[in-house]
Amino acid sequence: MQSIRMVLPAILDSVSQVVWVVDHRGRILYTNPAGVAALGYDDAEELVGLSSHETLHPYRPDGTPFPASECPMLQPATTGVPAHGNDEWFKRRDGSFFPASWWAAPIDLPEGRGVVYSFFDATENRELERARRERDAARIRADESRAAQRRIMQSIESVRRQTARDLHDGAQQRLVSLLIGLRLTRDLLPDSAADAGALLDQAITDAQLAIDELRELAYGVYPSVLQAKGLMAAVESLAERCAVPTTVAGEYPHRLPAEVESNAYFVIAEALTNAVKHANGSHIRIAIELKEALRIEVTDDGIGGVAQDAGGSGLTGLGDRVSAFDGVVVIESPPGRGTSVRAEIPVLE
Repeated sequence: MQSIRMVLPAILDSVSQVVWVVDHRGRILYTNPAGVAALGYDDAEELVGLSSHETLHPYRPDGTPFPASECPMLQPATTGVPAHGNDEWFKRRDGSFFPASWWAAPIDLPEGRGVVYSFFDATENRELERARRERDAARIRADESRAAQRRIMQSIESVRRQTARDLHDGAQQRLVSLLIGLRLTRDLLPDSAADAGALLDQAITDAQLAIDELRELAYGVYPSVLQAKGLMAAVESLAERCAVPTTVAGEYPHRLPAEVESNAYFVIAEALTNAVKHANGSHIRIAIELKEALRIEVTDDGIGGVAQDAGGSGLTGLGDRVSAFDGVVVIESPPGRGTSVRAEIPVLE
């Protein structure tokens, strides 16, 4: 026991944690070097005999006086019960303040019960906590933004599907009925009514053109094959209609949620349109792969040189479309070596 008492001062002098001892009146009896440094003093003797409360925190955080009778750090001398706090602000020698966490415990001294307590500067901890809260808030805002984008995309795709159905079942069907009626009328005309027949022939041609154009419009709004047969079939149909020779390759073993397939289809359609308009290439390749994520790639052998953030290239908005589903888009377009648009969309099975 005697040996412990002999080495105890050396232990207290070497630890980085602040250790103070105050008497039953709240006067400082001892502070280790860490306590001297924490408050900006030069020597422990400068602190001995001072009121611990007036030295550490004579004011509340709002600047109002803090009476020693209300000091929770001195309560163990009266109650005999240890105490702890995280929301104190301690004063340095130069008058500046810092947030502190502290622990206090009663200690029996020859003159009566005192208090031994330890504290540390919580500035770094508070900064870390603030950074964590800001990071969490930023993550929540990003999640909410993506969720809002996804809802918007889903709403747009729903409108697309409804518009395509309305065009097909409404205007297109009425034009088909009109075309049939015109043809029947044309068949009933005698050969002598040449002028009327010519007019009907022109009307029939115009009606057929209107039907073809309406069919193209409905396909562009939302292709029925996408809803009926899925992404692979819709992309193959898109490739067949492309003005530049286009091949489709990949594996697509089963259907995915409608909004994911629709999103991927229009990403491919936009990239394909961009390649046709701007690449000046002779061939386009579309690759689709479904593993842990849906991976799509549209590559052309054109002139390249398209910046990833190019506003006029037709690629603007692909990142927003894909990021709404927590995906990413990478565009590589070295000058003279074609352009590759790669997108990866996570899939929740």
